[in-house]
Amino acid sequence: MALAGVLLILLTASGSPAGAEDAHAGYYYPAPQTREDYVSSLSVALDAGERSRAAFVIALAAQQEKLGHLPGYHLFAKGDELEKLIIVATGDGQYDTLYRLRALLASLTSKARTSELFAKSSQPQELNFLDFCKLIGFTQVTVSNGKDVSHQIFIR
Repeated sequence: MALAGVLLILLTASGSPAGAEDAHAGYYYPAPQTREDYVSSLSVALDAGERSRAAFVIALAAQQEKLGHLPGYHLFAKGDELEKLIIVATGDGQYDTLYRLRALLASLTSKARTSELFAKSSQPQELNFLDFCKLIGFTQVTVSNGKDVSHQIFIR
């Protein structure tokens, strides 16, 4: 079982130079153990920019606040043009495996589908959260349990 985990990490690890200088690792999350490239067939929306990425993070935080309980994660937009999305768990025992981190991203798909930008797509049911991130111009998504597990995705 441990060998399978090591192989998974080796297979998903990327030598991408974008991950080599991660100014947020060690501050918001531990250095990512795994990295991957996600290639979306979508183009960045013409009106996507720093403001739309900031608005997206604010809107998701507002949705969480409406639920009336502490969120299981926090979202941050960072980078010179807010092009990096960071998602960090708020408590122990959550999102502590690569599979749980990917499940979190899958659950965020339904929240993204409520956005106007997603609704403009001809087939929103075929898109996922990472496609939405590409639409609004995020180039990197990092998810972490905030303790010892981080996974980084470069969106192409």
